[in-house]
Amino acid sequence: MLSSTADHLFWMARYTERAENTARMLDIHLQSNLLAGGKSNDARSQAARAMLTISELEPAYHEAHDAISSDTVLRFMVTDASNASSIYSALYAARENARAVRGALTTELWETVNVTWLELQERLASDAWTVDMPAFFEWVKHRAHLTRGVTSGTMPRDDAYRFVALGNALERADNVARLLDVKFFEGAAIEAQNWDAMVERGEYYHWAAILRSVSGFEIYRKTYRDTITPARVAELLILRADMPRSLMAAMNALCNQLGRLANKRSSQTLRHAGLLQAQIQYASIDDILQQGLHAYLTQFLERINVIGQGISQDFLVG
Repeated sequence: MLSSTADHLFWMARYTERAENTARMLDIHLQSNLLAGGKSNDARSQAARAMLTISELEPAYHEAHDAISSDTVLRFMVTDASNASSIYSALYAARENARAVRGALTTELWETVNVTWLELQERLASDAWTVDMPAFFEWVKHRAHLTRGVTSGTMPRDDAYRFVALGNALERADNVARLLDVKFFEGAAIEAQNWDAMVERGEYYHWAAILRSVSGFEIYRKTYRDTITPARVAELLILRADMPRSLMAAMNALCNQLGRLANKRSSQTLRHAGLLQAQIQYASIDDILQQGLHAYLTQFLERINVIGQGISQDFLVG
């Protein structure tokens, strides 16, 4: 397969996944604001800043805006074409990458990606998305689910499919780590032994919102059958391979596809990915919390970035 074709397929998948995960992050922010009815404007702005910081978007935001407010950040991360990670930009980029390699896609997959882009423009044109933002975020998630389903149901298991799956896995690992880390940029990080005290301070609703945003609330209940605690949420989203959106599940998928795509140049990238996979597989949540969740996730994001650079050098145009 041409590296340019692989590049477009890989980034089509990454941008689709990025749009979905941005919608999930914004949905948590919105739910947290609604649940905490007495939350001050300063607290809302701090939470909005947390999203920008963990998404590495604060410099880009300040190029166009002076002050940080929840409403402005929501628009910046949904509709702003100058923000390469906004939902608008991500779905546009996914569609353009798909258009560049239409011959490598099934007709059903191309039509799904293209219709998503066309419908997004309709939803954003009249600001209709602001009337019911949770419904809009659900629509974004649904279209991403549909795109993955059509990919799985119509594409042959060749290298084209594997580069799409690789892009999905890498972007998911990156974004789930950021999603979990947002809380700690809000200044809520505390010592591991005091985590359960967060529930008593009303933090239950925030962690329940995180679980729902990653379709993990029912999985949590079936797995733990107990009160939601931050430590168990972290364990579910990091270590459990049976949780589809966990870091462990993402790394398993990533290493699986990397192994199938391996070439003469990719041994170092395979080694980095396999080492990270093994360290998550054999980690315990107590060890992670002892290290500090924010520190752990920061290190994870750095290593995922290294793996992404390796994939680019080994297989893609860049």
